[in-house]
Amino acid sequence: MDLKKEKLVRFYSNEKEQKNLLWRRSDPHQLEKSSSGYNVLSSRPKTDGGFVRGSGISETLKFGRSKVFPEEDKPWRKRILDPGSEIVLQWNRVFMVSCLLALFVDPLYFYLPSIGGNKETRCVKTELNLRIVVTCLRTIADFFYLLHMIIKFRTAYVAPSSRVFGRGELVMDPKKIARRYIRSDFFIDLIATLPLPQIVIWFIIPETSPQADHDNNALALIVLLQYVPRLYLIFPLSSQIIKANGVVTKTAWAGAAYNLLLYMLASHVLGASWYLLSVDQYTSCWKSVCKNESAPTKCLLHYLDCDTFSHDNRMSWAKTTMVFNMCDPTTFNYGIFENAVTKNVVSSSFIEKYFYCLWWGLQNLSF
Repeated sequence: MDLKKEKLVRFYSNEKEQKNLLWRRSDPHQLEKSSSGYNVLSSRPKTDGGFVRGSGISETLKFGRSKVFPEEDKPWRKRILDPGSEIVLQWNRVFMVSCLLALFVDPLYFYLPSIGGNKETRCVKTELNLRIVVTCLRTIADFFYLLHMIIKFRTAYVAPSSRVFGRGELVMDPKKIARRYIRSDFFIDLIATLPLPQIVIWFIIPETSPQADHDNNALALIVLLQYVPRLYLIFPLSSQIIKANGVVTKTAWAGAAYNLLLYMLASHVLGASWYLLSVDQYTSCWKSVCKNESAPTKCLLHYLDCDTFSHDNRMSWAKTTMVFNMCDPTTFNYGIFENAVTKNVVSSSFIEKYFYCLWWGLQNLSF
C-alpha cells in the first residue's frame, strides 16, 4: 500500500535515541528531525548508497533552532510553529506571567467608585486617574491574549486519530489547525480577550445614568464574566508547561513564590469585592432614604453624585437633608461592611484602601 505524502512525527523517551538518527536509509519518504526533537516524515532524494549524508541532516538540525518547520518558500509570518519547540515553551511561560498579572489588574476596577464630599454631606464619584491607569494596564493585558490567539492559529498539533505508541501524524495545514482551534478553545479565548470593562466604564455607564443612580452591578458582572475564562486559561497552560518540563517552576524558591502569588491573588480578589460591596451598601442606604424624603426639600438621586456637589439646588438640599444622618454607622447596621464605613476606607486614597482591603482578604482567608 502506497504511503501518502504526509509529515509524521515519532516520539522518543530520551535524547540519546534521537541523536542516533544522524544517518538513516533513504526511502521515498525520509525521516527528518523537527525543531522539538520529533522526527518528521518527508520526502528527500537519495544520495550515495541510499543514505543521506550528515550534512543534510545537519542543515535540518541547524534550521531547527529557529523553532519553525522548514518551509523556505513561505515568509516567516506564514510558517507553522513546532508545538514542542523552545520558542513555544518560552512563550507559554511569558503568557503564564501575563495571565497572572491580568488577574491582578481586573479586580482594580472594583476600586473605581469612591465616596467624596465632606463630613456633613457626602457624594459618590469615580476615580478618574485610577480609571485611566487601569484601562492602560488592561489594554496591555488584552494584547497578550490576542497575541496568544494568533500563535495558536499558527501552531501545529498531533492528530488524535494517528496517535499510537511512539508515533503520530503532525498536522501542519493552517486550515485544519484553524478548524480544530475554533472547535475547541477559540470562544473561551475570545471572551477573555474582548475589552468589555473598558467599553462599560468609558461608554456605557456614563451614558446610561448618573454615578449615584446605579449599583455598579454592570461593571462587577462584566469583570467577573471575563475573570472566569481568564482564570480557566491558567490550568491548561500549566499542564502544557508541566508536560514539557515536569514542573511549572524550575526551583523550589520559584515554586514557593508561585504558590504565594496565587494566595495573594485570592486575597486581592476577595478584598476588592468586599470594597465594592461596601460602597454599594453605603449608597444603597442613601438611595432608600432619599426616595422617602420630600420635606423640606425633595431629594433627587442625582444629588448624591459628586458632579452636582456645587450646584445651588444641591447645596440647599444638603443643609436640610437627613440622608447622611440616617445612614450613619451608629444608626444603620452595615454588618460585614461596617469597618469600611467607620474607618473611612470607602473615602480613603487608593493606596490606603487597597492595602487595607488586601489585609482584610488575607485575614478572612486565613480563617
